[in-house]
Amino acid sequence: MPQKLFIYGTLHPDIAPQAIRADVRRLHFIGKGTIRGKLLDLGVYPGVLLEEATTEQITGHIFEIPSDPTFLHRLDRYEEFFPESPEASLFLRQLVTVQCEDSSTTRCWVYALNPSRIEHTSAS
Repeated sequence: MPQKLFIYGTLHPDIAPQAIRADVRRLHFIGKGTIRGKLLDLGVYPGVLLEEATTEQITGHIFEIPSDPTFLHRLDRYEEFFPESPEASLFLRQLVTVQCEDSSTTRCWVYALNPSRIEHTSAS
């Protein structure tokens, strides 16, 4: 089964920065959806804090990830997610349940802010 990515911000192929644009343009759009969490405006880019207990819904787009085994590694580097050192990561790549427009659900990767880095990120 293909992997999916939930995008709520600057990774979207239509607005992605030059550094990652060629990669994200390889994503295949599936539809819109929502996740639970808190959306933060960090100035240059947004960030999501995943909060299952919240009633806040974050709207985003669901994309199918290319079968290229290095694709997620390139996104990880761009998003400053270090699987070998999550505590040092700015974002964490996490699997979440996404509520789709048709009321079904699907599992997607999402880049969510590392809660331990929030104060550091906000002060930057």
